[in-house]
Amino acid sequence: MEITKIKSILEAILFAAGRPVSKKEIMLSIEKSEEDIEQIISEMQEEYKKEDRGIELIKLEDSYQLCTKKELHEYIYSVLDKRNKPKLSNASLETLAIIAYNPRITRAEVEAIRGVSADACIYKLLEYGLIEEAGKLVDLPGKPRSYRTTNEFLKMFGYSSLKELPELPKYKLDENKQIVIDEIIENKEDEELIRENNEQTNIESNKENNTNNNEEIIAKSNETSSQEEE
Repeated sequence: MEITKIKSILEAILFAAGRPVSKKEIMLSIEKSEEDIEQIISEMQEEYKKEDRGIELIKLEDSYQLCTKKELHEYIYSVLDKRNKPKLSNASLETLAIIAYNPRITRAEVEAIRGVSADACIYKLLEYGLIEEAGKLVDLPGKPRSYRTTNEFLKMFGYSSLKELPELPKYKLDENKQIVIDEIIENKEDEELIRENNEQTNIESNKENNTNNNEEIIAKSNETSSQEEE
């Protein structure tokens, strides 16, 4: 099969799916090796960039998805319904950052870090599809549910993988389940998306000493906006 035909098939699959399509699904459909698929997709990504198209092909962990380009979102928002756009409070963004850096964290651990109830924030993040349940921790009393971020989180902040999250200068879990985080999610490329999403979603990062000389968590982020899919 010619490369141009394969690219057309890939584009059709990704467009029709409207969701991230795994590499395994693509390989089963096109019957090409993993190496061939990666090469073809890489070529398609470059073609979308060079041709100044309104869409781009992004990678999310081991999956791929067609999305509208960030710089065109203001035009999309002027036409499409904005009611379903996530509106995240500072508390929700802080909770989201904690979960991003600590996959399979429990609600109780999030609350221990923040010092307040996390029920409302976790419910909201689940509702928007930014986090999901990651199974129960059977080794802990009561077998509590744990949580992790989703591909929607990666898209919102412009990451392909959690490995791309900014490295934390200081990160530890002490005997009191207190996780110290000096820096949280930053992505300057998402500044316009964040501004469109919520004027109030700004988390400032500062350091302050308390009586135990511990550092408090203060999340920082630009105002946040989810990427709209075409």
